[in-house]
Amino acid sequence: MAIVDVSEELKSLSSTMESIEAVLDLDRMRADIAVLEEQAAAPSLWDDPDNAQKITSRLSYLQGELRKTEALRARIDDLAVLFELAEAEDDAETRAEAEAELASVRKAVDEMEVRTLLSGEYDAREALVNIRAEAGGVDAADFAEQLQRMYLRWAERHGYSTEVLDTSYAEEAGIKSTTFAVKSPYAYGTLSVEQGTHRLVRISPFDNQGRRQTSFAGVEVLPVVEQSDHVEIDESELRVDVYRSSGPGGQGVNTTDSAVRITHLPTGIVVSCQNERSQIQNRASAMNVLQAKLLERRRQEEQAKMDALKGDGGNSWGNQMRSYVLHPYQMVKDLRTEYEVGNPQSVLDGEIDGFLEAGIRWRKQQEK
Repeated sequence: MAIVDVSEELKSLSSTMESIEAVLDLDRMRADIAVLEEQAAAPSLWDDPDNAQKITSRLSYLQGELRKTEALRARIDDLAVLFELAEAEDDAETRAEAEAELASVRKAVDEMEVRTLLSGEYDAREALVNIRAEAGGVDAADFAEQLQRMYLRWAERHGYSTEVLDTSYAEEAGIKSTTFAVKSPYAYGTLSVEQGTHRLVRISPFDNQGRRQTSFAGVEVLPVVEQSDHVEIDESELRVDVYRSSGPGGQGVNTTDSAVRITHLPTGIVVSCQNERSQIQNRASAMNVLQAKLLERRRQEEQAKMDALKGDGGNSWGNQMRSYVLHPYQMVKDLRTEYEVGNPQSVLDGEIDGFLEAGIRWRKQQEK
């Protein structure tokens, strides 16, 4: 790479980094960290475990973001020195090292730039993810379970905490549905582009004739509700059923009727939770999921009104959005962004950052 090209590349990276730093507002971030550190040091912090968890989680997140931003800025500044050294010594090995670092920094800047595009009302929230098997019988149930694993592995790769709230297992294999939380700031904004219908094409392992099968699973992503959201729920409009929790194949994993299913009668929305030992805890978790679904319903209704005013007919991009093809060829392709990967197994193992970044950029373009 020529010196002039390197110089222009470094200027471009530095300029992009300045924009990122401005959006993140590093001075405000440092001030917030100072306040949170003071709160975290208070002797009475754990008197309120829920609030303590929020404080320590937020502090850890901001400290990590600040370290990452400052480290990336330092790497950009060091690159100029590294290229100058390679040129001065006319050393091919040092030049190759500098070019590899440049490619790595460019990728890191692109990833961080995507975060600055998450500016929606609820984008900074944690996420609730619901996956349900759709058309395709046992293959669809198996595919739904693969998607659950994919998202949980993605969260694990990033060090994000997760909690499975409810899983309804299918009789032969896989799951009918599942709901789980991803407990990280911006989890909703990041994963919301995954909402829609996912399609799997493969030779069915459940077909003794080895025929190709197409199956579908739906993904719904909701922002976790906070106290400021004011989602009013009239208790008289709820039907609450309790039942015994069950595991794979219907085997009992609980000896008491602790699982809770809540039906919101006006909307027909049904939520359930069975991961806690206590019926009271399961009811509280189910109510949180119901509030999130009602909040999303309200958001969609408001968006539909705006779309009608804009005259775009409420164009929906969230129906069939990604194909996972395992036969006759290997490919995963996003139908909105055209982003594709030739290794489906890596995607199903949680390597979905490329799809998430492409989806976030695509969504931002649609908003213009």
